[in-house]
Amino acid sequence: MPAYNKLVRDKIPQIIIADGKKCTLKTLSEDEYAKELREKLGEELREYLEVEDGRDAIEELADLMELIHALAGVHGATPEELEQVRSKKAEERGGFTEKVFLIDVEE
Repeated sequence: MPAYNKLVRDKIPQIIIADGKKCTLKTLSEDEYAKELREKLGEELREYLEVEDGRDAIEELADLMELIHALAGVHGATPEELEQVRSKKAEERGGFTEKVFLIDVEE
C-alpha cells in the first residue's frame, strides 16, 4: 500500500472510494495546513518547471493558482483581495509583459 503523506484536493478521497479503494485521512490543524500548502506549492511549481507541453503547463499553472488562492485565505485574504493587490502593484510598478531584463544599475 503506497503512503502519500501529502495535502490533496478536497474531492480526492471521494474519487479514491468511488474507485473501490480505501484511504486513511487526517484533518490538519491551521499550522499544519499552512505548512502543507507551502510544500504543495513547491511540488506544483517543480512540476510546472518540468513540463514542456503548453497544455500541461496550463494545467500546472491552474494548480498553482488554486494553491495561491488557498494560501491567500490562510493569510486572511480572499482571491479577490489578492487580485486587487496584484492589480495595484501592476499599475504602480508594471507587470512582466514587456519582457524587460535588468542587467545592472550604475551608482
